[in-house]
Amino acid sequence: MTKTPRRPVNAMDAAEALFKPSKKAAPPAPERPMIPKGKEMVSIRIDNDVLAFFQEDGPGWQDRINDALRVACKLDD
Repeated sequence: MTKTPRRPVNAMDAAEALFKPSKKAAPPAPERPMIPKGKEMVSIRIDNDVLAFFQEDGPGWQDRINDALRVACKLDD
């Protein structure tokens, strides 16, 4: 009675054994839900006088700049 070797004797068989497709495919990554009105932190250069204009009314100046940009881009319908 002959025993089959545990390792392939032929180099080609050994290489094919290493690159066989796995039996189980990895599950697909779950899709991230889109944040409808998410905000992203960015850094932009604004002229001093423009910044001073928006900061004159106190806190909320970043939101006011965002609103002005939305109007300029015609994103508020």
